[in-house]
Amino acid sequence: MPVSTPRQTLNRLTVIVLIQWVGATLGLPLLALFLEHRGGSPHVIGLIVASFFIAGVATQFFLGRLADRFGRRPILVASLIAYGLASMTYALPLSAPWFALTRVVQGASAGALEVASMSAVAALFAEGERGRAVSRIFAAQLTGVALGPLAGVLASVNDLGWVFFVTGVVSLIAAVVAYHTNVGDRAYDPTPLDALRWNRPLAGALVAASATGLAVGVYETCWSLLMHAHHASTLQIRLSWTMFALPFVIFSRLGGWIADHLNRRVTALLGLLNGAAFLATYPHIHNNVVMLFVGSAESVGASLSSPSIVSLLSQGARPRELSRRQGLYATSTTASLALASITSGFMFTVNTALPFTVIAVTSAGLAVSTVFVWRGVRGRITPAVLEDGRGA
Repeated sequence: MPVSTPRQTLNRLTVIVLIQWVGATLGLPLLALFLEHRGGSPHVIGLIVASFFIAGVATQFFLGRLADRFGRRPILVASLIAYGLASMTYALPLSAPWFALTRVVQGASAGALEVASMSAVAALFAEGERGRAVSRIFAAQLTGVALGPLAGVLASVNDLGWVFFVTGVVSLIAAVVAYHTNVGDRAYDPTPLDALRWNRPLAGALVAASATGLAVGVYETCWSLLMHAHHASTLQIRLSWTMFALPFVIFSRLGGWIADHLNRRVTALLGLLNGAAFLATYPHIHNNVVMLFVGSAESVGASLSSPSIVSLLSQGARPRELSRRQGLYATSTTASLALASITSGFMFTVNTALPFTVIAVTSAGLAVSTVFVWRGVRGRITPAVLEDGRGA
């Protein structure tokens, strides 16, 4: 296989991520309602959604270690195949609890894809360019989130099993693209891996990942249920996902530029606080059209800050620990997602606003703590950045 330039590899990875996320989000906005129609209570739905993230917690660091050891391409291909086959099981006439097994396989596979693709970008681009490179991957993810729900707009909740089957087919197509993608690392390096080195950029990024994961866990479990409780139509629920994704696609390149030229620590903190503030607001908005546009406003802040957080994650890292760092980041995110998914399902049955409020306060507290964790870390990248992530 001919060696690709970093830009060519980034283009391939962007296509892979886009294809997989379009497939993964075809029916996602109605997943909670689909499970409800299969006999799932809010408690059961929360547990099923959480099983996706629990699988990620259990496997992502291990998969990152495998990627550092054996190469990222095998991990990419295997994860896409496993995700595709698991997605096809939604077409089977099963009751809701059985889909916990499907979500376990999907969670492990999606985590492996994220670890391999993000660590490949970090390995291929210098620290001063990673923000812009990472923003391409974020843009691909959110383009998939924007297009997927619209592509499945004609399906009803009763037909959603076949929409997920199509998701599986799309993921298998992405696996073919991944097989023909050279991410620039060796297939196998027999030398022992260096011990993972901890520094402040990594520790702060893990705290930021936890803050983000908590918020997303509430959205995964309760967002569609909240809109449904506010009498939103199926189209409005789908559009809410698309309206969130579109500004991210538009502004993520700018977010990448900010990460490479301005202060990453400040940008990350402002983005996390922005997300917590919007999370606390949604239950008190009873106009579904307004909800759509408020979601878009939140997305702008997330798009401008996310590349800074991920760039800090790899700041000062050695090449053969990048996948493990990404695995830790994904584990931190998914552990928080799992916790929020489980607890928010219970809290939603008590009061529809409770999970949004509790998690918003917790997320804001974690965001503020990054001021301490990242103290002394160089937020603005210059050519003279030392290995520990501090400035010269």
